[in-house]
Amino acid sequence: MNALKHLLLPRTVLGRRFPSHALTAIEEAIAASETRHRAEIRVALETALDLSSLWRLKTPRDRALEVFAELRVWDTAEHNGVLVYVLLAEQAVEIVADRGFADRVAAGEWQRVCDVMERSFADRRWREGAVAGIEALTALLVREFPAQGPNPNEQPNRPSIV
Repeated sequence: MNALKHLLLPRTVLGRRFPSHALTAIEEAIAASETRHRAEIRVALETALDLSSLWRLKTPRDRALEVFAELRVWDTAEHNGVLVYVLLAEQAVEIVADRGFADRVAAGEWQRVCDVMERSFADRRWREGAVAGIEALTALLVREFPAQGPNPNEQPNRPSIV
């Protein structure tokens, strides 16, 4: 991890990479996705890790687990919340899924969704990468929690800025 990237990247870069219209496109992709399955998708965007996290050598995965808890993504009736965490300083994507997905989705399947997003981010296609990631994630969620019966929206669809 390059600590300088985290310390020198201004917080305003998040608004340039994910302006309001991009956040709306992600929100709409999540809403459309959630009509096809019973799982709940939450997207969290973070510019960089703070100094104390860097000092403790926190990884993007460590931070994603913290954000999963902070945003209460686990708080769904079927324990099927999924966090897509994006750390801009490293162009890293992590997926954290609640226990309802245990033994259902292999780590490699989650990683392929992350790879789709990271490739787009490397090409500076931020909105497109996030939406493509939601689409790739949808296939896994439909497979494991297909829509049936009541399907309340238990998590906000708008991406969280952390």
